[in-house]
Amino acid sequence: MTAHLSRRSLLGLVGAGAGAYLLSACSDGGSDEPDGPQTINWWHIQNTEPMLPVWAAVAQEYQGAHTGVTVDIQPLENEAFKTKLTTATQAGSPPDLFQSWGGGVLRQQVDAGLVKDLTDDVQPWIGGLLPAAMQPFTIDGRIYGVPFDVGMVGFWYNKDLFAKAGITTTPTTWAGVLDVVRKLKAAGTVPIALAGKEKWPAHFYWAYLAMRIGGLGALQQAAKDKNFDTPDFVAAGERLKELVDLQPFQKGFLGADYSSPDGQAATMGNGGAAMELMGQWAPSVQASSSTGKKGIGDKLGFFPFPAVDGGKGVASEVFGGGNGFAVGKDAPTATVDFLKTLLSADNQRKAAQTGAVLPTVREAAPAISDPNNKVVAESLASATGFQLYLDQAYPPAVGQQVNDSVAELIAGTKTPAQIVKDISAVAKSQ
Repeated sequence: MTAHLSRRSLLGLVGAGAGAYLLSACSDGGSDEPDGPQTINWWHIQNTEPMLPVWAAVAQEYQGAHTGVTVDIQPLENEAFKTKLTTATQAGSPPDLFQSWGGGVLRQQVDAGLVKDLTDDVQPWIGGLLPAAMQPFTIDGRIYGVPFDVGMVGFWYNKDLFAKAGITTTPTTWAGVLDVVRKLKAAGTVPIALAGKEKWPAHFYWAYLAMRIGGLGALQQAAKDKNFDTPDFVAAGERLKELVDLQPFQKGFLGADYSSPDGQAATMGNGGAAMELMGQWAPSVQASSSTGKKGIGDKLGFFPFPAVDGGKGVASEVFGGGNGFAVGKDAPTATVDFLKTLLSADNQRKAAQTGAVLPTVREAAPAISDPNNKVVAESLASATGFQLYLDQAYPPAVGQQVNDSVAELIAGTKTPAQIVKDISAVAKSQ
């Protein structure tokens, strides 16, 4: 159930797309025009600047070009979206177009007959997307979602706070990360911002450590055997506990949200912590959550999650995923055409220019202008392996247990040995 993908290049495939099919900015009309009035219920989590107005403008433009089609947008905060979608899918009535990360959650929706098989509908234009970005949305050789964003998790850091603590180079090993934390604390700086309340940001640490210690094969094998009670996964917890024991997080982190005014992103955006481990969207959320809505600007830097001494994994294996959309089983016929419009080269360029999206359409990649996003893109381009977020790659119950167990480890209520037994128990029950 993991989303392991070995390849030499992800965004590096851009060069191969010189003659790729050029996606139209909007549909051709004609046969795509609906027979009668249609309303597309669209749920997404780009509920803040800069992407909120971009999506709204795309919907407005589409409505203007397609008489009889209404796009009813519901922008939702990440956790609120997950809760609302769970309620809708349990009732058997998913929205027409909705945010998806692919992986195990999408597979469960496919098995329940809640989403459309898009394979045939997207064939004329799907070739313009990066193949690697499609991987989490392809199940048993069929396409059930389309990604608009692809990226990786890594460390975002405040260059000024590093300099203040006398740190001149970014760490390349886990031991180096711990040394950086000690130096930042000695300088009176909060080393790391963490949204402890939401749990998913913390699972990034344990997942990456498991990758670095056991390699991608360990994550694949655990999913296959439904067993996480192995030395490599225990060691990942022990390495994470080394960090936790240094008390690196901001005051009140266990009750902190991710994107609230006093949450993880705002703590970084307001200069209140030196680092956060987060995906490619971090700079835009830092900015939108910060007091001045600007974040720390060019003080922000990025470095990949480092190697662990003695580990089987390598620093060129990345952990991340793509943001995409799935189409609900009862969606009106215009929904797939609207999805095609969202993934047009022009609209992907607009998304990329915000700095909040790393585009999946090959032709839009040159629109990446943010220096840090370019670093992320370069890291992806040289990646030798790829792992989808564990809370999306695994079946939902297993992913939730990973999040819950890592939260317990960080809170000090469970040991590294205990959490792998808890995760394994849930995996075996699936």
